[in-house]
Amino acid sequence: MTNSREKGKRYERYIASQFRAEGFKDARRGQQYSGIGGDDVVGIPYIHVECKHQEKMHLYDWMSQAKHDAKDDEIPIVIHKKNNCADLVTMEFRDWIELYREWEAGHE
Repeated sequence: MTNSREKGKRYERYIASQFRAEGFKDARRGQQYSGIGGDDVVGIPYIHVECKHQEKMHLYDWMSQAKHDAKDDEIPIVIHKKNNCADLVTMEFRDWIELYREWEAGHE
């Protein structure tokens, strides 16, 4: 297994642990076969999680992959980072608006 594949697996496990620390007790690294399909992290209801820990950013390609792999009732997101940088979440604007409106409705 290449070093970059191991790095990717470590990052997926790390992100799953971060979700668990935030109360998503069922979060874990997804099982993927031959690198095809499936969430990188499972156990987050209604969200399809794609994880990328790479120096070169290919956000539109990654988002396309997340959208392709997401189920109809899931919002695709990409959690990504470069070395020595914070984890970031990328999602489509319309999905962010939907989440924000849900949050806002709960605070009125």
